[in-house]
Amino acid sequence: MALKATIFKANIQLSDMDRNYYDTLQLTIAQHPSETDLRMMVRIVAFILNANENLQFGKGVSDEDEAALWQMNYAEDIELWIELGQVDSKRIKKACNRANEVKLYCYGSSVDTWWSQVAGKMRQFDKLSIEQFDVETTTALTDLVSRTMEFQCSIQDGQLWLTSGDKTVLVETKKLL
Repeated sequence: MALKATIFKANIQLSDMDRNYYDTLQLTIAQHPSETDLRMMVRIVAFILNANENLQFGKGVSDEDEAALWQMNYAEDIELWIELGQVDSKRIKKACNRANEVKLYCYGSSVDTWWSQVAGKMRQFDKLSIEQFDVETTTALTDLVSRTMEFQCSIQDGQLWLTSGDKTVLVETKKLL
């Protein structure tokens, strides 16, 4: 018997002063059986950082032809393709050929080793930007996981303040590319 996805709900009050974007997001997140809480929270934060009325979750883990997140215009052209983790250059090349812009959010303790191995290949993609979450931040994010989540988010000067109940996490990324 195949395992089913676990469904999470996230209600997010977002104030992005950097982009003058303010919204209330009501997300339904399907966590694939092989997806960790850590990856799911990175996926939610990537959604928050790039929030747009046309941004949506892709099938990600269960479909190699889709991004973790993507934004399409009304003609169904892919404007933004977002990947998570330590992705190989072949997947990034495919994303760059299909989308106007590609973002990769890396996380985990082995990012520095991965980056030293792929940096040369990744620099050839002019549509690509890569940002890294530090381990302490992602660990703090996993402490916020529950089946129903309520977040207040404020983005200013490149910093995301994510509050849930009495817990607040500062999310900053390090730009690799």
